[in-house]
Amino acid sequence: MEFSESIFLLQQFLQCGNQVALWHYDANGDLIDSNYPQKELLSVAFTAFGCKERMLEHAQDHSNPILLGDSLGLTWGAAFRKSGGMLQDIYLIGPVFLSDITLAQIEQGLQRYRDAETSVAWKIHLLDNVPHIPVCNVILLSHYLLMLHFCLTGEKLDTSSLNVNSLSIMPDDSSAFGEQDRHKIYSAEQALLQMVRNGDMNYKEALSLSMNLSTGTHTSGKDPLRGGKTAGVVFCTLVSRAAIEGGLSPQESYSLNDTYLQAIENASTMDELVSLPLTMYDDYIRRVHRCRTNPKVSTTVQRCIDYIEQHLNQRVLASDLAHKTGYSEYYITHRFKEETGYFINDYIKFAKIERAKILLADSDRNISDIAEQLGFSSRSYFGQIFKEITGQTPAAYRASLHRK
Repeated sequence: MEFSESIFLLQQFLQCGNQVALWHYDANGDLIDSNYPQKELLSVAFTAFGCKERMLEHAQDHSNPILLGDSLGLTWGAAFRKSGGMLQDIYLIGPVFLSDITLAQIEQGLQRYRDAETSVAWKIHLLDNVPHIPVCNVILLSHYLLMLHFCLTGEKLDTSSLNVNSLSIMPDDSSAFGEQDRHKIYSAEQALLQMVRNGDMNYKEALSLSMNLSTGTHTSGKDPLRGGKTAGVVFCTLVSRAAIEGGLSPQESYSLNDTYLQAIENASTMDELVSLPLTMYDDYIRRVHRCRTNPKVSTTVQRCIDYIEQHLNQRVLASDLAHKTGYSEYYITHRFKEETGYFINDYIKFAKIERAKILLADSDRNISDIAEQLGFSSRSYFGQIFKEITGQTPAAYRASLHRK
């Protein structure tokens, strides 16, 4: 398929889905074209609120897509086309709001840009057009951006590959954070990520000292739930990358990352949301610790582990792993036990229950649905295996999360 045809089809897809616009910029950041009806209005916003500058800075040294946001809540995604390391052009999707937003919130956000070179008439025009800007959750927007990157480069990426450091939410007052506080936040974040890389099981003391510090995203504002979700997405993505740097296989890390991102997006209250980042952080550290303390796991057995992690919603048999690796069922069964300490069936049960813990953190999910999603034949059998491994029933485990 020709490049222009791919872009055209993606543009039609975005319009049919969430009515997300597509923008085309040259390597200097000058707008070439857009299918957004008020493209002049929004291109000024993209520039005046600092997103274009951050996009061009990122493009100088990086090729991975980036999510960009401003204090109004407008969010964009940018992907880059390069040749020989040189930037050719940039394609942009957006803007969208990650959640429903009020005009009062927009007006509050505009106060933060009172020094921007925009007229009163322009700001009034922007307020008039706010109702026409679509709402799209961050997970869906991320997947749209990955599709755009694939159209431009032919490269398939996971959500963990997206740069989310410029993804903003609407803060109350950034002046509340002085340079010293920002440095503390950055230092705490780097310390937490280094513990993931090291698989450091003694992380809890250090984590408790950092609980009053943001993990890089200030979440106060008119919509604390949306802010908490955005912060959770950023933190989850950073931890996923750190885990890969620590030796966790990309396949396992990406699969886990997608599960946590969905759980974060599904949270409907702050009580549901608050435990997820800690559960995710603990999960990643334990997995990195396991692979670092057992470096003798061969490529063959790691392929089996990755396959299991990616197919937890299905019934996986030793014969499937034998077929996947090209060895006999007898050989792969004994090799797996020798290297991991688990029989294959026991490891599959353990992996399913670890994933169930994530899903149980979402209190809206029916336990029977979770059992079905993870390939258990019945809720009672799921409960039996869950209690066998954790010492608690699924319902008791869920209740314990919300008592913390």
